[in-house]
Amino acid sequence: MFRILGIDHLVLRVVDLDRMLHFYCEVLGCTVERRQEALGLVQLRAGHALIDLVPVDGQLGGAGGAAPGKEGRNLDHFCLRIEPFDEALIRRQLAAHGIAAGTVESRYGAEGTGASLYLTDPEGTVVELKGPAAA
Repeated sequence: MFRILGIDHLVLRVVDLDRMLHFYCEVLGCTVERRQEALGLVQLRAGHALIDLVPVDGQLGGAGGAAPGKEGRNLDHFCLRIEPFDEALIRRQLAAHGIAAGTVESRYGAEGTGASLYLTDPEGTVVELKGPAAA
């Protein structure tokens, strides 16, 4: 069985990127760690974790449906850092509970780039399980 070490990152879909950057950086003290303009992604350092901001008019944010508000959601997904990241073990554990998971891909997280996969909880929230950064 794998164990959860903590939250690696969460992804917020945003309407006004500048306003959100001001709030998270100027008000709360986060720092911009990385930008991927082509994807529409700004990653903020929040202690040991990341807060990713994806504008709803960008490539990533637009894939999530309606803009944040009463009828739209602003949490795209959250990521749990786990160990060990053993794909076969993870899939067996999930399958034992009738849960399917997506493909394993290399993605950037709070500790760097490493293997991860996505699954969906019973109410539709996307959860990413992420292993350690690749050596």
